Amino acid sequence: MKATEIRRILDAEVLCGAEYLEEVEISSAFGADMMSDMLAYHLDQSTLVLTGTVNRHVIRTVEMLDIRCVVFVRGKSVPDEIISNARALDIIVLNTDKTLFTACGILYEAGLRSCSR
Repeated sequence: MKATEIRRILDAEVLCGAEYLEEVEISSAFGADMMSDMLAYHLDQSTLVLTGTVNRHVIRTVEMLDIRCVVFVRGKSVPDEIISNARALDIIVLNTDKTLFTACGILYEAGLRSCSR
């Protein structure tokens, strides 16, 4: 599933990385608010990360894991510093008003599955 489809399905706002929406392919998803949880699973550049945590550690963690797309949920306000850091790393950042549970459920219904451990 292309990142552009993720954006459409979640009715998400693109905060940065719009130029990559058509090229980034997503094959699995992971939802968590604790960044340490991400390190315990097999995540890679085709994994979508959904989180309600909005801080600099999110972008640092997804960078370490080579993740190309992150979705902030619950309509959280994302500081310019986070967007700027993500832009410098070519990471797509989306923001949706949906809760983490709802966003994951919608993506599951659309055929996206969880990453493996």
